Amino acid sequence: MVYSAGMPIADSASSGPPQAGVPTESSAGAPSAAARARSSRARLSDIARQAGVSEATVSRVLNDKAGVSQDTRQAVLTALDVLGYERPERLRKRSAGLVGLVVPELDNPIFPLFAQVIESSLAQRGFTPVLCTQTYGGITEDEYVELLLDRQVAGIVFVSGLHADTNADPDRYRKLLSRPLPIVLINGYVDNVEAPFVSCNDRAAGELAVRHLAALGHRRIGLISGPSRYLPVQRKIAGYRATMRDVLGTAEEDLDALIELSLFGVEGGDAAASRLLNRDPAVTAIVCGSDLMALGAIRAARSRGLRVPEDLSIVGYDDSALMAFTDPPLTTVRQPVRAMSIAAVRALIDEISHDPAPRSEYMFRPELVVRASTGPAPRQ
Repeated sequence: MVYSAGMPIADSASSGPPQAGVPTESSAGAPSAAARARSSRARLSDIARQAGVSEATVSRVLNDKAGVSQDTRQAVLTALDVLGYERPERLRKRSAGLVGLVVPELDNPIFPLFAQVIESSLAQRGFTPVLCTQTYGGITEDEYVELLLDRQVAGIVFVSGLHADTNADPDRYRKLLSRPLPIVLINGYVDNVEAPFVSCNDRAAGELAVRHLAALGHRRIGLISGPSRYLPVQRKIAGYRATMRDVLGTAEEDLDALIELSLFGVEGGDAAASRLLNRDPAVTAIVCGSDLMALGAIRAARSRGLRVPEDLSIVGYDDSALMAFTDPPLTTVRQPVRAMSIAAVRALIDEISHDPAPRSEYMFRPELVVRASTGPAPRQ
């Protein structure tokens, strides 16, 4: 149906009671053509007035005609919604399909941030995100994938999944690609998996943290992080080692004693920092594999009577939302979550649209955010 000034916008719309003395119903009981025309003109006039455009422009938008700017088109559609009129069928936004989003547990606030930006970017492009959150002892990544396949998703985004674990079997991703199912993987990389990977440059993150602390006069700088089987951890250690050698001239055997690995999280950071400080009380700064581990390191330092940063400087990683409000506010290396998430969504939609980008790892550089948890090295 083509909408004009003489036709109704929606069957349920009404412009109010008829004028006195004007016949409004035919002998069959339906509104007369004249009454319908007057009602339609009144509705077009209302919409035009609400949107601040002409009735002719309203008619063009309702008929989905060209020659109307996107802003004007949106103003008319908003006016329809505000006035309570039903949009014509052709103008109703349809979902372009479901997209799975598999993320780790949400205890680390960086993962809800990834999920928020990815979900918003997908929704803006007409896709409906399906969030799958893993928890310890709960549904596994592979089980979530089976559930998503049952729902015939158009693609899946994996954030810090098994693709980051060098001990995991990468065939699970090759099988998805062979279906074929578009996938994009964030923060992890697997050789011979022909999919887009989006990563933060963890090697650069280790380098940034060490250079910052070295500039403050620190020489005995430790590193605590999660298990070594994770590729981001391996890369961060590599950046830390290289910078300690190049900038401070630290010997390789000394570096082994300055690295302590544990579980990610506050408790893991507490345990790792305690072991490191027990082994080497001369350590004056610690680089941490996550913000939560950094908070655990601060707790470990205070339990020993150390002040942060007067006695011990601490650098986190991620820069999740609350790190500016911790005690002290945390110096950290920020992941560019928004840029990474938008790039991942664009890559996935290109895959879905059969216009894929080259299969490679897209590396985003982190940013050092200096706050109050780091300071000059204490005088020995």
